[in-house]
Amino acid sequence: MNRTLAILSQIGFWCCYLFLAMVMLAVLYGAEEESNTEEMMFTMEIFCKVAIVPSAITFYSFYFFLFPKYVQKRQVGPAILYGLLISGIAALTGLLLVQEEFSSLCQVDRDQGAEAIHWVFIFIWIIALFAGGMSLVIQGFLNWLKEMKLQEVLRAKNQEMELALVKAQLDPHFLFNTINNIDVLILKNAERASNYLQKLSDIMRFILYETKPSTIPLDKEIAYMDKYIELQKIRTANQHYVDFKVCGDPTGRNIVPMVLIPFVENAFKHTTNKKIKDAIQVQIQIARNHIRFRCQNRYDADRLARTEANGLGNALIEKRLNLMYAERYQLNIQNNNNHYCVDLIIEDE
Repeated sequence: MNRTLAILSQIGFWCCYLFLAMVMLAVLYGAEEESNTEEMMFTMEIFCKVAIVPSAITFYSFYFFLFPKYVQKRQVGPAILYGLLISGIAALTGLLLVQEEFSSLCQVDRDQGAEAIHWVFIFIWIIALFAGGMSLVIQGFLNWLKEMKLQEVLRAKNQEMELALVKAQLDPHFLFNTINNIDVLILKNAERASNYLQKLSDIMRFILYETKPSTIPLDKEIAYMDKYIELQKIRTANQHYVDFKVCGDPTGRNIVPMVLIPFVENAFKHTTNKKIKDAIQVQIQIARNHIRFRCQNRYDADRLARTEANGLGNALIEKRLNLMYAERYQLNIQNNNNHYCVDLIIEDE
């Protein structure tokens, strides 16, 4: 639909452009008492060289280069500079196409010929700028329609995601088990139980309030993940059950909320043997231009079949990644020999 609309918009512009040109030529020759066909054809040839060719150069240079590279990114200074440069080159191209016509004029009167070239160059430049401006208007309109359509899709998908996230994150089994474990721990170590209770409170606050913005600081997502892992480890005496590592500095980096955590939660749901070392391995690598998340866990194939319907499914997670990151992510999921591995790379803009 967008491609068809873009083509129709361009066709509509050029039809209007040529129609106005024909009207101007008709008015020009209609005012003369005698119309010379040869002279009219010569004028139309000159018009094509000074108006059509430079306008086409500027229109499509603005359309395919200037708008996506500078205007869309709101880089006003470079956009103006390159816009004037492109239209100037287009005007110079039009002037070179009619140099033969002006060479004869310069031979008769050099001063008059130079002045005529000067004004023709300005005239062509103005026409080229007009065509480029219309190109930006068309691209801006098409981009606005695209963003409006994307917003509608995002609103619909976000409602679905919010419901799924609430169901997945407020897992009654996780809450009941955590509360029961804290309750038992109160009699043994009240200070430690209070610490775990504070972590649970922070997790609930994060789920209810911190996940509403479209993006959140990466360190908040990591902090939530760390607290979630600590609460899960209450249920086992094996302190090496989970290996969680963060490499790099998350300061100043943002991420869409709840895109990493569901994979960790699924790893805990599907991992049954809590006595082995590094049954779950979670790594976050923060590079200059991307974030890499890797989550690997061992699982029981029978239990996986029974719990497949619970939690946040990979298909829904991938839909969210497609909506929020488009082509700026790579997701690779491997399932071999009772080892489940998620490898996700999110590139910065």
